[in-house]
Amino acid sequence: MKWLALAILAAIPFALPSQSLVNIAMLTAFSAFLGQCWNIAGGFGGLTSFGHAVFFGTGAYTGAILQTRYGLNPWLGLPAGFLLGAAVGAGIGAASFRAGLRGSYFALVTLAFAEVFRVLSNSTDFTRGGLGINIPLNLSWQNFQFADRRATYAVVLALLVLATAAATWLTRSRFGARLAALRENEDAASALGVDLVQTKTLALALSGGLTAMAGVVYAQTYLYIDPTIAFGSERSVEMLLVAMIGGAGTVWGPLLGAVVLHLVADISRNFITTPGFAPMLYGVVLLLIIALLPQGLAGLWATLRERIRRA
Repeated sequence: MKWLALAILAAIPFALPSQSLVNIAMLTAFSAFLGQCWNIAGGFGGLTSFGHAVFFGTGAYTGAILQTRYGLNPWLGLPAGFLLGAAVGAGIGAASFRAGLRGSYFALVTLAFAEVFRVLSNSTDFTRGGLGINIPLNLSWQNFQFADRRATYAVVLALLVLATAAATWLTRSRFGARLAALRENEDAASALGVDLVQTKTLALALSGGLTAMAGVVYAQTYLYIDPTIAFGSERSVEMLLVAMIGGAGTVWGPLLGAVVLHLVADISRNFITTPGFAPMLYGVVLLLIIALLPQGLAGLWATLRERIRRA
């Protein structure tokens, strides 16, 4: 039933006559996809990351470099970005988890890795440093560039379905059960025979690979990428907010969080133009969610549904 509702909501933008409304729907779906990517590691595995932009930037630069420097078809950036993003996630995970890092220590390490990647991309000729990479405009399906935002929305929606399917699989698989066990109590999970390093590393690799695909789509949509856009902390904060507001560790939480976050942003932008007001408002919304709905909006829906069932 939930998948049917998602399919109906997903089909609505294709009937909208306005490109601006379709663009809003595309950006909302893109935020939901990013939140779901973070949710796979941070929500289901408890691997709170402040630096998920490291994977986003890896994918963005992978797609842009393969196309502009080596002349490869930009569609190849999606699988290449996934593989490289997963490799970066596995590398960060292996180094961090073998050292026994967890909780806030791991969160700070991911933030440090994102900053290291930003500095490296800002100072090397291979990534064109601070100048960034401009992708030539050539509108065609073959070139992964679309004149109609509906086509971009379709691609983003397909990735969102992929990430949501991965989250659903985690709720039903043995790997997901092991991941949930270590999220709740790592010592108890280890005593039961769960390989903590391997399980957490695989979760971070999956999350990193999917996030890198989002970076590829971003670069092909806006045709420009630079170190600040690719590895800036704003992208990491967006992923975390979407998942936390909607309900971390739930399948549908990131979708709810993305809708609420974009509603708040669009409404505030229409009435208040003060610079920096929107991020402040995001912080207020997050504090309210943490204080009143620790399980996010998805938790509220589950509570209401249970009360209705009992009534």
